Parts: sequence; structure tokens; C-alpha cells
Amino acid sequence: MKSTTSKVAAAAPMTRRIERPERRRWLAAAATLGVAPWLLGAAAASAAPSATARRRLGPFEVYPIGLGVQWHPGAGPQAVLDQYASSTTREQGIALIRRAVDLGVMLFDTAPFMSETLVGEALQGGLRERVVLCSKFGFDIDPATGQFRGGFNSRPDHIRQVVDAQLRRLRTDRIDLLYQHRVDPNVPIEDVAGTLKELARQGKVLHYGLSEPGLQTIRRAHKEYPVAVIESEYSMLYRGVEAQVLPLCEELGIGFVPWSPLGMGFLAGTINATSRFRSPDFRAAVPRFAPDALPANMALVELVKTWAARKNATPAQISLAWLTAQKPWIVPIPGTTNVAHLQENVASASVTFSAAELKELNAAVADIPIRGARLPPDVLAATGVEAPPKR
Repeated sequence: MKSTTSKVAAAAPMTRRIERPERRRWLAAAATLGVAPWLLGAAAASAAPSATARRRLGPFEVYPIGLGVQWHPGAGPQAVLDQYASSTTREQGIALIRRAVDLGVMLFDTAPFMSETLVGEALQGGLRERVVLCSKFGFDIDPATGQFRGGFNSRPDHIRQVVDAQLRRLRTDRIDLLYQHRVDPNVPIEDVAGTLKELARQGKVLHYGLSEPGLQTIRRAHKEYPVAVIESEYSMLYRGVEAQVLPLCEELGIGFVPWSPLGMGFLAGTINATSRFRSPDFRAAVPRFAPDALPANMALVELVKTWAARKNATPAQISLAWLTAQKPWIVPIPGTTNVAHLQENVASASVTFSAAELKELNAAVADIPIRGARLPPDVLAATGVEAPPKR
């Protein structure tokens, strides 16, 4: 399979000059984050991509930090919300995506429906050729209307319909990386991988990945048609993939993308022991953010803040840099609707740890027990699923 690396051009360098309106926003962001303004300013300057600021992610070569774009409609016609009730507008969302490209971000991870439409519009004007574009399939969603019909659907005919609709929304002739969003318990993974192999021959999907799959499903899929990337939750707040998933990725030469690399905002240092969440914020249903669990989990936040002061960085930057330090083939995809946070996240690529520092930090993180499950029970039940055998 031909790699898309040759299609990914070098990103334009970021200007160091900050205009007055942007500077005002920058100072406000610094106050919100509880850091010195010079620190975020220095972070923005250091975020300019360089030839060495690249890493391998399966068949791709990308900037160490990607961008997750998981947005859905808000209350008004132009309103956009993320999973954690942060809001923006369609125009501002498109501008943020374009800003990410300017900063050197190359891995854009999105999903149906609105997110794909906004990403597709944002990447017009030549930007599409500078990025690795990822999307997903796997839930039983009507490809034409976006109506969620409930459950999963990875039947081959449905995958083909979904991809054709995605290509139209994304305004592109190919998807660089397409994930099965969750394993379908009714469809053999060999049928899924075989369909993606067929789409690859047609040039519609260049590579594929699996999100939160069972271990044997990874092996079976990889045998049928090589898996490029595994995407699962991974952060200082949840390290479950370290035991078996990461070693399997290393064995098979598969890249790894952590979703929720900032622990749903927890590791950015903006949540405290008394924080409360209400729907539509996804965290309202997550046990580790419940009132009886959150105070106990704050010990991890305090550790991250201590290291942020020690390394002249922000808590979010420490958290992302910790992830990228674990393996050279890990690329986190923090999501945001805020340009200042985007720039802060991108600049985490300049934060490094010595071998001794990383050993010390890993040990300190391991010593902090986390209370509460990482996901609501119904969502958690869909993770680590093994596909049925091929008959």
C-alpha cells in the first residue's frame, strides 16, 4: 500500500508577531489557565514546526500533536459544541482548524457528521494536501441523514455507503486513515478488514485503524489486512493500554493515537474538587468525575501542576509531553474549541524529559490511585470487544 507521506507537504511556519486583538485574547487565556502570559507567548513562538518535529505513526509522518474535531450542532444555526459543552461557531471552528494547519498540525481526527463538514470546508484552498485526514465508521447511522438508528453497523455494504458520504462531506477524494469506531459484535473483523482493503484498492481509503478493540481482534484484522493505527483512551488519568495494547502495537508495528489525552480536560488544571458537570457535558455521566470520586483524584492534578512549574510549562503541556515521551509512535489528538488552548497544546511538542525525569514522573503517576471508572457503563461495555469468528 502506497504511503501518503509523500502527499504531506511541510507546513507553513508560524509568525512570531502577535497583533493587539490576539494579544488581548492571549492575556485573557493566560489568566484563565493560571499561568504567566510570557509562558504562553513563549509556547506559541516555540510551536513553529521544524523538519525534526515529526514522528512516525504507522505509515504516516506527522507533527507530534494532532487535533481531535468531535463537534455537534448547538442550539442556534451557527452554534457548535464539543463533547464537554464547550462552544464555538461554525466560522470560528473553521478558523481554528486552519490555524492548526498554520501551526504545523498534520493529523486531523474527526467523525460524522457536522465535524466532517466543517473540516472539509476548512481544508479547502490547498490545505488538504498538507494533512493526514482521519474519520470513523461503525455506529448504525444513516449515511444520508445522520440519524442514529442505535447500535453498531460494520456490514460491508454499510461501510461502503458511509465512505462515499464521508468523501462528499470532507470534499476530498480519499480518507487517509479510517477507523472502525467500535468493534461490531455481529460482524467478523475479517469482513471489515477485507472491505477496507477493497476500498484501499479503489483509492478511497488509504489506511485503516481500530478504536478500543479487543486484543485478538487486532491480531485477526492485522492478518487479513495490516492495521495502521490503534486509537484508545490513554493519559495519566487512564493507563490501561500500557499492559497489553501498547506492547501489541510495538510487536506488530502499529501506531497509537490516544483519545482524551488530557483526561477530558482534567489534566489541563482547570477542574477542581468542587467542579460539577451537567448534560450535555459528557463528563456528567463519567464515574471518575462524580462528586464522591473527584476530590480523591485531584492528587494527580497537583502532581501535574508541580511538574508544570518545574519544567516552565502548563499542566496541559506536561500531560501531552508525557504521552509522547512514552513511545516514539504515539500521537495524541487533544480537542479544543479555543485557539489559545490549541496553541498551548501544539507547543507541548517542545517539552522534553530526560530519562531520569521520565522515570521519576512515571513512578509518581503510578503511585496515585484513580477512583471511578473511566467511562459510563454502557460506553465501557463497547470497549475491548472481540469480533465474532469468521464462519
